[in-house]
Amino acid sequence: MNPGGRKVNASRKANGLALSHAPRPASTPLPGARPGRDPERAIKRGPRRVPAEAVAATQRDRLYDGLVHEVASKGYDSARVTDICRAAGVTRPAFYDLFAGKEDAFLATYRHGIAVVLRLMEDAYADAGPEWADAARAALRTLLEVLASVPAFARMALVEIEAAGPAARRERDRLPESFRRFFPADGPGPALSATEHDLLVTMVVGGAQATIRAAVAQERTARLPELLPVLTYAVTAPFVGPEAAARAARSTEAGASVTAPCATRPDPA
Repeated sequence: MNPGGRKVNASRKANGLALSHAPRPASTPLPGARPGRDPERAIKRGPRRVPAEAVAATQRDRLYDGLVHEVASKGYDSARVTDICRAAGVTRPAFYDLFAGKEDAFLATYRHGIAVVLRLMEDAYADAGPEWADAARAALRTLLEVLASVPAFARMALVEIEAAGPAARRERDRLPESFRRFFPADGPGPALSATEHDLLVTMVVGGAQATIRAAVAQERTARLPELLPVLTYAVTAPFVGPEAAARAARSTEAGASVTAPCATRPDPA
């Protein structure tokens, strides 16, 4: 590991996050960013038959949104398949064509949503410039602002997942693995073995995850971006030291706020 400043480009390439200015595909909406009965996704009737695959894909997306809103508002245990189908404008037979049941639908929605969030974070990390602490801050900022823009997904993914069964809790426990891409082994940090580095990353990510979850559970999701300075410091200090971490935490770089695709930012309470 590099104990000093980081020449980050090589590290990012090794982790699939190389700085790139190539055009990116349109971002996929985060589950819960739209109402399930979104009129723009209504399946049009007419003389031209819509392919079955397109119908299934539209129904799946609408069910993702319906599930997020129902679970966030009622809780996992109280959200029924009938409620989810009604919120999505999809029939129960169509639901069971796509999912084995509510738990299966929850897991599919969660996995899809986390993949969307990670892609947005990767884009921010890759575009942030040469310093790893600044890149980590950019990824954190994206995470906080995207969750704040879709509070229903934040609650479903961080709070209600506790009630969704052992398979869902295993997904939650594996989440730190997904964030390792932002902590390259050849980046800055103390001289540690690979095992020690992995443990340090797990501890850092777990602490940030617990802090964000607590804010969401306390109905402070809209204020998540206010956690950026302290989380930036906590996440980067073990790797770059307190002075560099403090500089990154105090950073006031310009830039538009990040929202999930198709979402609008709620006003803070």
